[in-house]
Amino acid sequence: MRIAVVFRRPPPQSDRDGALRLRRLARRFAARGHEVRVYCLGWWGSDTRQFELDGVVYESVTFETPPLFYTRVPGLLARYRPDVVLTSASPPGAAVSARIGAILARAPVICDWFGDEPETETSPWAGMAARMPTRVVTPSELQRTRVRELGGTEANTTVIPQSIDFSLIDKTDPTERRDVVYARRLDADANLESLLLGLAELRSEAGWTATVIGDGPERADYERQARDLGLADRIEFVGECDRAERVAIYRGAHAFVQTARRELFAEELLWALAAGCVGIVEYQGDSSAHELVERRERGIRVTDTEALDDAIEEAWSYGFRDIDESFREFDHTNVIDDYLELFQVCGAEGN
Repeated sequence: MRIAVVFRRPPPQSDRDGALRLRRLARRFAARGHEVRVYCLGWWGSDTRQFELDGVVYESVTFETPPLFYTRVPGLLARYRPDVVLTSASPPGAAVSARIGAILARAPVICDWFGDEPETETSPWAGMAARMPTRVVTPSELQRTRVRELGGTEANTTVIPQSIDFSLIDKTDPTERRDVVYARRLDADANLESLLLGLAELRSEAGWTATVIGDGPERADYERQARDLGLADRIEFVGECDRAERVAIYRGAHAFVQTARRELFAEELLWALAAGCVGIVEYQGDSSAHELVERRERGIRVTDTEALDDAIEEAWSYGFRDIDESFREFDHTNVIDDYLELFQVCGAEGN
């Protein structure tokens, strides 16, 4: 299959989660033997219009004049004649240009709309970017609803979640046992204070330990709160950890608690659930985390902080599980299959 990816600012120009997801998709399509070409702003500092990296051909639409990106994309797609066009929603105008080019190339256009695209809230093209693609893909129902509020429909929107490397979970040995683990960037949206207050209600319970993974501007304040609540000897702040270290911690933990106020996709929760943790989610209006635990035997959802201590005790009553095989559906391989199947369905339906 010939796959064109319209992606104005791919990594290393952008490090947002949606950009990293789209780059990972391009690389994995290429690894499956598909021909993948990314149309982007050139960042490689030479006069060469194209170069190849990890099996993916990157072609500069323009090096120095971003507005030309919109006018040149349709012609480039018409000349390349891909079987499918996958486009970022960042910026929405590029998604509209990709749709025009896809029509000329007689190909379906799939817009991957993660939710962290900085331009979508203010761009006059956002509504067209939600309506015009053959299909808009989001990582969660929360983001799907937001796209539909901009003009997308039930028929042209679908959810394909973030993916994880399940083989890493299989081959990683657990670290020492922990009763509770939390992982996220410790910023204003982390809402770690909810967990700290819940754990404070359990001070009289003997022997439990908790681990907080992550760093950020609020870390010192959270550590102070833990000390003030008399939890300093129970909670370990370990800072940033690489993926293998995190998986080892999750495999040794009993419960993972998710309290963040904003989470487009709760990726750390997904890793922890797959590693066998009981998932406890405090519902937040701007977080999709609850979607991962709904209708799951080892998932607990609470709607207020006062219920967290009871939820943690309930989680401890569940038996320890090493790995949860039901989350293997989120493996990179299976999610790539979902995208490729969507491409084929949209191609069969016509553009």
